Amino acid sequence: MVLTSVCATVLAGSAVVGAGASHAEPTDTPEASTPATAQLPARLVSLTKVSPLESMAEVYSGAMGKNIQLNILRPAAADTPAPILYLLNGAGGGEDSATWRAKTDYQKFFADKHVNVVTPIGGAFSYYTDWQRDDPVLGRNKWQTFLTEELPPILDKALNATGANAIAGISMSGTSVFNLAIAKPKLYRSVAAYSGCARTSDPLGQAYIRTVIGDRGRGDITNMWGPTDGPGWRENDPYLHASALKGVKVYMTSGTGLPGRYDTLDAPLIDGNPAVLLDQVVMGGLIEAAVRGCTTQMEQALKTAGVDTTIVSRPLGTHSWEYWEQDLQTTWPMIAKDLGTK
Repeated sequence: MVLTSVCATVLAGSAVVGAGASHAEPTDTPEASTPATAQLPARLVSLTKVSPLESMAEVYSGAMGKNIQLNILRPAAADTPAPILYLLNGAGGGEDSATWRAKTDYQKFFADKHVNVVTPIGGAFSYYTDWQRDDPVLGRNKWQTFLTEELPPILDKALNATGANAIAGISMSGTSVFNLAIAKPKLYRSVAAYSGCARTSDPLGQAYIRTVIGDRGRGDITNMWGPTDGPGWRENDPYLHASALKGVKVYMTSGTGLPGRYDTLDAPLIDGNPAVLLDQVVMGGLIEAAVRGCTTQMEQALKTAGVDTTIVSRPLGTHSWEYWEQDLQTTWPMIAKDLGTK
């Protein structure tokens, strides 16, 4: 109870949640985009091969009225149909340097895997959801429509995909992956949330969201789902709709917040910097401890609802990238089985 209260206080009152600890939040806020005046059909704008196993794509979103960039890892045998893993970045949306590509060796890990790994570049502070109103700072966010309606048929064709999909996310997007799966039943065979908080309509969950969107993104959270005591927040609380995930495999990971193997001066992403280490141990520890509470709540809700759920509870570890890379590697064999690949 004491730890939960401390975490709630930190999340509600601090503007530095995840700033140094998770390395998943950008330091700059993206400019507000200009909404489209007329919705045009979504379409593939370009698909460019940048290396034998990596491509960049641009897909026009009619819902948001702009092109969205995608980083795509391709399988070595690209001529053979392969499934898709949608792998989301954290609160920075890939618009900063805190990305799967920059902070992990995920390219090397997936080099011998028969799967397309698709990561959108964009959506900072958006929670990858459909906002009720355009925000003066964050612009038009219709990410749920883009990710579940517009993008899948385009990529299935462009990548010669099998039609089997999974989705995974960290921190902020560890909330989003649940709502995306609930919004589009049968689109994903499995969902993985690495250090995500599935609660959105309770005080602790809303404090976290307020810190991410309001304090760091300078956006108005009521533009996302309306007043915080309104129905929009309850409608987008995966904990309250856990039964809607029946038929989907769910994987959740979290640490305790206690320092672990990657919370040392000689850890690669610490690089001998005492200030970075202090931030990761203190703030990253508090955030991850709060996340553990969210994970426990969601685990209970999922099991009560009869959802096939696997929990990876790390005895140590803060809210930071090297643990998420470890979580991805730990859960991949199970996700690969769900996708019918290796």
